[in-house]
Amino acid sequence: MSKIEVKVPDIGDFKGVPVIEILVKPGDAIKAEDPLIVLESDKATMEVPAPESGVVSELLVQVGDKVAEGSPILTLVADGAAAPSPAAPPPPAPEAKPEPVPVPGPAPEAGKPLSTMPILGLRAPLADFGDVLASPAVRRLARELDIDLTRTPATGDKGRITKEDVKAFLSGGKAAPAMAGAGIPEIPAIDFSKFGPIEEKPLSRIRKLSGPFLHRSWLNVPAVTHNDEADITDLEDFRKKLDDEGKKAKEPTRVSLLPFLIRASVAVLKQFPDFNSSLSQAKDSLIHKKYWHIGFACDTPEGLVVPVIRDADKKGVLDLARELGDLSAKARAGKLTPAEMSGATFTISSLGGIGGTSFSPIVNAPEVAILGVVRSKMAPVWTGDEFIPRLMLPLSLSYDHRVIDGAAAARFARALCVVLEDIRRLSL
Repeated sequence: MSKIEVKVPDIGDFKGVPVIEILVKPGDAIKAEDPLIVLESDKATMEVPAPESGVVSELLVQVGDKVAEGSPILTLVADGAAAPSPAAPPPPAPEAKPEPVPVPGPAPEAGKPLSTMPILGLRAPLADFGDVLASPAVRRLARELDIDLTRTPATGDKGRITKEDVKAFLSGGKAAPAMAGAGIPEIPAIDFSKFGPIEEKPLSRIRKLSGPFLHRSWLNVPAVTHNDEADITDLEDFRKKLDDEGKKAKEPTRVSLLPFLIRASVAVLKQFPDFNSSLSQAKDSLIHKKYWHIGFACDTPEGLVVPVIRDADKKGVLDLARELGDLSAKARAGKLTPAEMSGATFTISSLGGIGGTSFSPIVNAPEVAILGVVRSKMAPVWTGDEFIPRLMLPLSLSYDHRVIDGAAAARFARALCVVLEDIRRLSL
């Protein structure tokens, strides 16, 4: 068989996605679906799998290269063809010596720290840090920690920034890190080992990537949480019947409460379009979206991810249940693509399987609202004549107060409760 050229598969609308790891080398024998390279978008990391078994012939990318859908990454000799000898790697290119870039503004006075970075989210995302001298590993570490290498003092040979420089920058030894935010003091470093035994475990890649985004939303969105509760006694009876039928189907499908929450949310979002919008970049207008893509928080061994159900308004409860199952399985296996985590207009975070009475979910900017759900409970409800036991579902709606007023949030939450309390209002 002849050589085949392996290209980057569909990764959504992302362009210029950096290659942060290469997992194979020329001469390696690989199997279909084995990971070849790792890409890092602003949403998550993604492994590019091998389309079939064979032997790696030639690498066409290097760490730090930027790729998009269709970019060639390597050539592969499929099983059954003679594998060529690995080509000798090309000699490294001579290291560039960029001229120092002057920093505008007056120089800091002696003894005073450098100025702090802007609040996270008020500057453009860092891509390749221009002409900074740093290895791919250091650049990757800086991206994960959201540190601007152009402001990091260098102590390495010929002005090269080292990992130690990045760590010193993060700890505040040289300057305040980007995540600290303007005017926000860093938590002082503490040697916990002096109090007793400790064990240090590195954060998972997902937590390293999601942390800065959560921090950015927390700092930039003036969020308020409104709480309400819905009587889902009748809805739960119907859900159990659907779940029993789904388990006996040719392709077994579990039906949880989440598909109903998605359908109900879409119905209410259509009544309150401001909740399905985003602020413009200039913050002087609202962008109303004429599509309804619902994100749902998914707990995985590596941390929280948010897959997206696209065009949820066009899908019934059983269709949503199947898609939720498929996306949740991919999330737990770490196989979600960036496209499957992009474009949400509204997010639901459900802790119903665990417990709790209420919580304040963080708005997933640039969305303007998020719904939090905890475990339902039986409670006495007054009918006007007597108390009767009803199954009540607590709802917590967090919203961006720049876009949504408290009265609108209360009306939205109440309308959502009304839909959940009468499933005839849902298009199943």
